Formats: sequence, C-alpha cells, structure tokens
Amino acid sequence: MKAHCLQHVPFEGLAVIETWLGNHHFDVSYTRFFESDKLPSLHDIDWVIIMGGPMSINDEKEYPWLNSEKNFIRQCVEKGKVVIGICLGSQLIASALGSKVYKNSQKEIGWFPIQKTKSIKNGAFFSELPSEMTVFHWHGETFDLPAGAELIASSEACKNQIFAIEPNVIGFQCHFEITPKSLQDMILYGKSEIHPAPFIQTEQEIFRKEKTLSPEMNSVLFAILDKLLEKE
Repeated sequence: MKAHCLQHVPFEGLAVIETWLGNHHFDVSYTRFFESDKLPSLHDIDWVIIMGGPMSINDEKEYPWLNSEKNFIRQCVEKGKVVIGICLGSQLIASALGSKVYKNSQKEIGWFPIQKTKSIKNGAFFSELPSEMTVFHWHGETFDLPAGAELIASSEACKNQIFAIEPNVIGFQCHFEITPKSLQDMILYGKSEIHPAPFIQTEQEIFRKEKTLSPEMNSVLFAILDKLLEKE
C-alpha cells in the first residue's frame, strides 16, 4: 500500500500516524508545500493524508498551491482513494467538495471534550470512539459539512469535529495524531495564539494534560485506521 502525505508546514507532520503506517508496511511519500508543490499521479497512491497548518484554505493569493491541492483532493475522493484530513486537512476536504470554510465563533486550543453523534451510519468505523472523550484542538476556522458527509462528533466550541463520507473519507478537525514531540513543535511555532480566552488553555495546562490524554486518543485513531485498512 502507498500513502501520500500533504504537509503544509514543517511543524505539523504525520506524528503518530507515521508509526501506524510503518507498522502496516506502507510506502510513504510526501508533498511538502513549503519546499515544492509537486503532486503525485493518482495511479501511484492508495491513501492520501492531509495535515494541518496555520494558513486558511481561503489564502490562495498567498499560497497559490492551495487551488491545485484542492483539485487533487477532489480527484482522490472521486477515484475512491482513502482520504484523511487533519485540522486544515479536514477543511481542505470540505472546500474541495464544495463547502464553505470560515472563521469559527471561538478559537479552540487545548484539550476539550468531543461528543459522539448518538446515531451514526458509519458506526463500525467509530466503534472504538467513546460517547465522549477529551482530545486536542488547535483551530480558529470551521466549515459546512460536505454533501453526503455524516457528522461523527462535535465539541462545545465547534460543531463539526469529525465527519465521514462512506466508505473512504474522514475529516478530523481535532488532532488525534499528537505526540509529545509534535505538540512541542506546534506550541513553539504557535505560542503567540495562546492567550486568555474561553477555549484556549495555557501552555502549562496543555503539556500537563498531554501525558494522560494522548495515549487513549492515539489508540482510538489507530483503531479507526485499522478499520479503514480492513475495507481496502
């Protein structure tokens, strides 16, 4: 199996997803837009994993490669590739499929609970996701659900936290992939956004909660990816 990662900034990489891909013997390739905007042929990949970043998907003038990236994502969905979006990646999927992406009413940075939708058709994919769990967030924008998407989970500050388009597309507004190193990198480059607000935690609280909350979150992510792989 071949996975291709769309990475927008050096400090938001695959994190724990890299471990999962290695455990399942994927060949992994990259488009690192901060180095090159060259995209692969659709024939050369099975999975596409779209990572986060501080830019908006609406910043095409500053980042002209956003247009080609969204076209590429739309083609991947149409061709039945497995497409997984994290934070900015989930917003890119929504935009590529015709939905609006816009500023959320609140920035959400830190560890906050999400609630699983009570009745979901894609229940098998998300059987390991508890009815409520605390996960990591870092975003200031949100989106309308794409056509055909099912809402899987929400938070108090942001309704559309996880969505799925059966059988091959999942968007995570939140960051299930966080590791101690990736969290450290995100805070190093984004600490100017950390200031008192209803849904922004302090740097100290973020680091303290990571030690106890990341393992369960990573485990749930692995279970979801396992089920996606079973369907291939």
